[in-house]
Amino acid sequence: MIAIVDYGAGNITSVRRAVEHLGHASCVTSEKSVIESSDRIIVPGVGNFQATRALFDSGLATVLNHQVSLGKPLLGICLGMQWLFESSDEAPGVQGLGLLGGTCRALPAQVKSPHVGWNELEIRRQTLLLRGIDSGRFVYFTHGYCAPLVDATVAACAYGEPFSAAVERGNLFGVQFHPEKSGETGLAIFENFCTC
Repeated sequence: MIAIVDYGAGNITSVRRAVEHLGHASCVTSEKSVIESSDRIIVPGVGNFQATRALFDSGLATVLNHQVSLGKPLLGICLGMQWLFESSDEAPGVQGLGLLGGTCRALPAQVKSPHVGWNELEIRRQTLLLRGIDSGRFVYFTHGYCAPLVDATVAACAYGEPFSAAVERGNLFGVQFHPEKSGETGLAIFENFCTC
């Protein structure tokens, strides 16, 4: 069972549809016990980094952090990926989970923001999440803030300047784009996560 975390800021329905289209059981939940008994966790997200405060206020952040420490695979999508970092300039004073170092920042002033539409991936190294995905594949983005390039960056995208499009470290995964809106490439990434 894959737990899709509902904290009021997710593109939940389309994420669940994509996962179940691939034949994997999932549930949308904010129940700690359900997350703890799941095999994998997806933290989706659309909106302002401020929304991630709900994960701390509800106690879900502690549960998610513990599950990652136990080795359970977790995938953060868009805002959910940014939340894996320490903080974001979008919401000063709101902390991220801090599993990856760095602060998410606004896209450069010289480009139109938010970044909405298709852009290509630059694969930095092959990993579990990106198995079978080559550089040049297009995926769908919608965001105004982005994560920095870090040691865990496995794919980058250039929009004004390079940023982390996908991260992976052990059982921790994140994508800035929306795999549920990225056609066959997005489905392949979901399948890789669901079977890793």
